[in-house]
Amino acid sequence: MTLELLSWNVNGIRAAIKKGFFEWLKSRQPEILCLQETRTNKVQLSLDLPKYNMYWNAAEKKGYSGVAIFSKNKPLSVLKKLGEPEFDSEGRFIQLEFDDFYLLNMYFPNSQRGLKRLDYKKNFNYKILEHTQKLRNSGKCIIMCGDFNAAHTEIDLANPKANEKNAGYSPEERAFITKLIEHGYIDTFRKFDDSPGKYTWWTYRYNARAKNIGWRIDYFFINEECQSKLNSAFILDEVEGSDHCPVGIEINI
Repeated sequence: MTLELLSWNVNGIRAAIKKGFFEWLKSRQPEILCLQETRTNKVQLSLDLPKYNMYWNAAEKKGYSGVAIFSKNKPLSVLKKLGEPEFDSEGRFIQLEFDDFYLLNMYFPNSQRGLKRLDYKKNFNYKILEHTQKLRNSGKCIIMCGDFNAAHTEIDLANPKANEKNAGYSPEERAFITKLIEHGYIDTFRKFDDSPGKYTWWTYRYNARAKNIGWRIDYFFINEECQSKLNSAFILDEVEGSDHCPVGIEINI
């Protein structure tokens, strides 16, 4: 069966709804949609999406962070905690298990100005890597997606030289993505497209989106054992409603 999986940092689900989120979703109809930075939970929202089963993980702090997955098929299991209170309290992770694959939706921390949260982010990064390595023993495909809040190489942002020591492009953040790849995870978009100028986030300032002065910080990764199942990976940069755009894959699974 061919599935379309999408991931989108909506920068607040309420704001996205006002900007046409429902209309876009009902038109696109992906099998699974992963959201980051929802800034809410299902109790606070009334969503008329009867085709989807919805799973939410909200931060303890109101109006902050949060992830969700909308899936047309019900999963075998749902996991919202990594077992570390410092991460679990921020609503950054949700995992669904299906017959043939695990899907992990993550909103990675922003290391912030002056890299003041870099240590927190590094700890989160390696907790995720440790967790995924355990899942690989299942023999199922591992699909990871979300806002990684990091560009990997210089073709993944418009101004690499100016950002070498800044949040999102620090050596430590780039090294984590390299380590993911070394552990056998495929950056799905780069499997199909190695051209520059393909971005997923643009600051609201400086008319950056119109000028395409952006960063590619939203990803789908899949374990290398399952890369033959991939049909395509793409960036939907024409979709507005957030400072990020959706990214996706089509997979036979």
